[in-house]
Amino acid sequence: MRTTGLLFILGAVLLFVPYTALTIIFDYPDVLRLDAGEILTRFHAGGTPLILTWWAFAMVGLPLIGAYTLLGQHLENKVGYVRMATTIGVIGLVVQMVGLLRWTFVVPTLAVEYVNGNEAAQAASRAAFLTIHQYGGVALGEHMGQLFTIAWTILMATAMHRTGMMPRWMTGLAYGSSAIYLCAQLELFATVIPGLPVWDLAGFLGSTLWLVWLIALGMRLFKIESAHSRFLSNALTLSVLSGLYAIPQLRWCFGSSCVQ
Repeated sequence: MRTTGLLFILGAVLLFVPYTALTIIFDYPDVLRLDAGEILTRFHAGGTPLILTWWAFAMVGLPLIGAYTLLGQHLENKVGYVRMATTIGVIGLVVQMVGLLRWTFVVPTLAVEYVNGNEAAQAASRAAFLTIHQYGGVALGEHMGQLFTIAWTILMATAMHRTGMMPRWMTGLAYGSSAIYLCAQLELFATVIPGLPVWDLAGFLGSTLWLVWLIALGMRLFKIESAHSRFLSNALTLSVLSGLYAIPQLRWCFGSSCVQ
């Protein structure tokens, strides 16, 4: 539990670092809805630091994969659907990582072609970017990744509440952040359905509350582990004291020829 809690806290905190850097140097996430040509131009201007920041943003999901797996192993024998929930969660993380890695290994080449190429090259770069952006970004990373993450959050929060590992307020935070995060899906559909009403803050607010919940979850697991350690320590102390108390009693019995 202590290792699992540490991985949850580490994963959640690390996500804030590249996310904050991208908001500063690349105007993320607002930049994602700009014209393709402007996105490619801005990306090319960002250079190597921007490429490495996107790579870091993808890689910080690795601690959470370990946390999901360890927590699932702890609960899968207590709640029947936990193994399925763990699989859903890991898939959600992986597809988000795959979607983010397009900024490291695909977009840089398209940006170079767009900035340095002729009109034909620019048109081809724009078309390629729109294709990979809608499929790798919107469909996989944002749509499938977020839906699977929301499903994992609801299922695991319910399982932990049922087993007494999560208080009611944390369960409510999991449900609330998931509901807000789900509203962000309207923005994704709005990229192909013009005029669809969207809540601009849903993605930022939902993801932020979800990260807060992850940190709270990690701290909760630390608390459970500490309580478990104190229980074992007290039990061991009682066992030792009982043994020490029994020694003179045994000596008295043997000295008196009694049989226990």
